[in-house]
Amino acid sequence: MTMTRANPTRRQLLTMIGQVAGAGAMYQAMTSMGFAAESGYRGTPELQGPRQGRRVLILGAGIAGMAAAYEMQRAGYEVKILEYQDRSGGRCLTLRGGDRYTEMGGHEIACDFQGDSYLNAGPWRLPVHHRAVFDYCRRLGVALHPFIIKNNRAFLHSASAFGGQPQRIGDVEKDMRGHVSELLAKALNQGGLDEAVTLEDREKLLEGLKGWGVLNSRYAYRASDATGGVRGWDIPPGGGLMPDASPSQPFDLSALLQSELWEQVFGFNSYSFEPPMFEPAGGMDAITDAFASEVEDVIQLNARVTRIAQGDDAVTITYEDGGRDGTVREETADWCICTIPLSVLAQIEVECSDAMRKAIAAVPYASAFKVGLEFRRRFWEQDDGILGGVSYTDLPLVQIAYPNYGFLSDGPAVVQAAYDTATGGRSFTYSWSSMTPQERIDAALALGRQIHPQFDAEFLSGTSWVWHRVDWSLGCYGQWTQDLRDQHYETLCKIDNRLVLAGEHCSHIPAWLEGSLLSALDAIKRLDQRENA
Repeated sequence: MTMTRANPTRRQLLTMIGQVAGAGAMYQAMTSMGFAAESGYRGTPELQGPRQGRRVLILGAGIAGMAAAYEMQRAGYEVKILEYQDRSGGRCLTLRGGDRYTEMGGHEIACDFQGDSYLNAGPWRLPVHHRAVFDYCRRLGVALHPFIIKNNRAFLHSASAFGGQPQRIGDVEKDMRGHVSELLAKALNQGGLDEAVTLEDREKLLEGLKGWGVLNSRYAYRASDATGGVRGWDIPPGGGLMPDASPSQPFDLSALLQSELWEQVFGFNSYSFEPPMFEPAGGMDAITDAFASEVEDVIQLNARVTRIAQGDDAVTITYEDGGRDGTVREETADWCICTIPLSVLAQIEVECSDAMRKAIAAVPYASAFKVGLEFRRRFWEQDDGILGGVSYTDLPLVQIAYPNYGFLSDGPAVVQAAYDTATGGRSFTYSWSSMTPQERIDAALALGRQIHPQFDAEFLSGTSWVWHRVDWSLGCYGQWTQDLRDQHYETLCKIDNRLVLAGEHCSHIPAWLEGSLLSALDAIKRLDQRENA
């Protein structure tokens, strides 16, 4: 395909090359904000254990709270978890057929998926370098299978480019590589880089660019049998007397630049999304279910904490017992580990230092939404040849993620048809949050048909989840900035008399399960040291 548009500007070219050359700088910036950091896990802490009769109250039965309970019980502490919901698992939530929830505003979230299909409403993928999560999955017997984060057959889509037709990720990426190689070869041959490379290096680099960019003998990126072997074919090689093969036509450089689809390709350079990634078989809640099976005897559900009071020798938690007509009760312990999201904790009466109180109130929570659509058949596999992976669009859907299980099977399957978080300058999350559940499904269908026209004919059912309408979370995750970390992070993580906080918000890997686990393990290590000081 060739499209005639204005020649690329210098700014566009510099931006394109800067996307490649600046990946390290981008990673450093992401790390400072806590989104791409390497896990610091080196095994679970060796706890000395308590003096006789010492008791710990843990607030919240998400992965941080249950991991803390699991390790402290093993060390000999008496532990009890108070959980607001009627389930454990926290934001590690998987929606399946028959599930019903009421979101803030009174609308019911209904999930009517058939069979074993599901939608991970919260976390949904595991980077391979998140060592704590993988270690606990091994220890607790949680089966994992690959999560396909990048599929060259999936789509990149812009409503304003290529007539609104989606393009294959692999085509865009390979064409950008070819065009950049051609530009670099031209600069080398014209002496533009003589001060940067020796004559010998110049010849080696030119030869390398031929292979890397699939350039012809004139160092040009043009359709050929060689590009067909990399990019694919309009008429693929066949057998017998089938037609001769014909290579696919690369996109014009200017058309690619104007489309801005190439910018999405560089998102795959993020360390957080480095393949291979993984997910638990059957849904992300398999991880928290495994923890719950180890500590279920110490979890009290339907316990809404209303006050945290500290004294010199004890901490007292006041809560409403939702399982017993809302009776107000108290629990007293020597220590308290609080994993309640800061967005909720800021609304609870907490006796703590002024600095801690300011830190709790300072961190905003990111919004996020998901829409899951169930279809009669796997048309993305059968019609479009997409088995797993994620398609990206500039429509408010943002992403369409295909299931990484049940490949080539018959019958219904679920696609994560829309997903975004409020982490950048552009976000559609609040628009989706303002819709009713049915409006979200209708919007996902209307937008999705621009990428997959089969959406309407194959649709069976849908569900959605918006984290700002969840009363026990009030958002998806702690949205740190470097300024906020400089002011409040250390205070937030320190033990305050007999109270210590834990959770993804007390980590440099917010929004990820790894951050929750590392925070919990660090908190119990320091608490154990304080106990034995």
